[in-house]
Amino acid sequence: MELNYKEVGQGKPLVILHGLFGSLDNWISIARNLEDKRRVFLVDQRNHGHSPHSELFNYEAMANDLKELVDDLKLGAIELIGHSMGGKTAMLFATKFPRLVDKLIVVDIAPKYYPVHHDVIIKGLHAIDVGTLTSRNQADERLSKLIPDFSIRQFLLKNLKRTTEGFDWKINLNVIEREIEEVGKALPEGSIYNGPTLFIRGESSNYILDKDRELIEKHFPEGTLATIKNAGHWIHADQPEVFLEILTNFIL
Repeated sequence: MELNYKEVGQGKPLVILHGLFGSLDNWISIARNLEDKRRVFLVDQRNHGHSPHSELFNYEAMANDLKELVDDLKLGAIELIGHSMGGKTAMLFATKFPRLVDKLIVVDIAPKYYPVHHDVIIKGLHAIDVGTLTSRNQADERLSKLIPDFSIRQFLLKNLKRTTEGFDWKINLNVIEREIEEVGKALPEGSIYNGPTLFIRGESSNYILDKDRELIEKHFPEGTLATIKNAGHWIHADQPEVFLEILTNFIL
């Protein structure tokens, strides 16, 4: 699949993968802070952003999408950052194609299985009838009945796009809902990447627990874990300066 991407900067290639319900736009400010050091590629994963929609939605397909992008752009070995769902894609890619990854950075996700926990979000997005929607404010009002957190609503509503007939979703909502179990799947047994790996977690997030260290080390023997205070799951938005400091110390 030919993925949509945005390129900024010059130098060694660094690829960034967003999380579920996200897009490359979520990482533009981080990319701008790296463009004097790296040639950064921000990527929309399949069924997200401006990348194509597909009935196939799993990590194997998303890792192969990234392989196609790296090959088409002739990037060679890259540094790879993945957040949440993007972190799972990045982990699988690194274990499948280790020679194409110089360094791996996984943001607030472990290689373990996660039970489905996006029911409220999916229900909230379905509550927005894009066919009758007249404004983004109206969408926000409908979504607020199920999701009171304004910042989460703003993040989700970035998936709305204007069309000649009104509004529609950028994401492939129906397929994501149907295949949501795939998003929580663990890294396959026996998958190993021996290169330099950094896991970064938010102190206020429960996605990476202390007990997950053993599993991380099993799949990523050279893996280390950094914790950022006063940060939740969206670490790069909660503490961008600290995140950038830890990231740059690792890649430079």
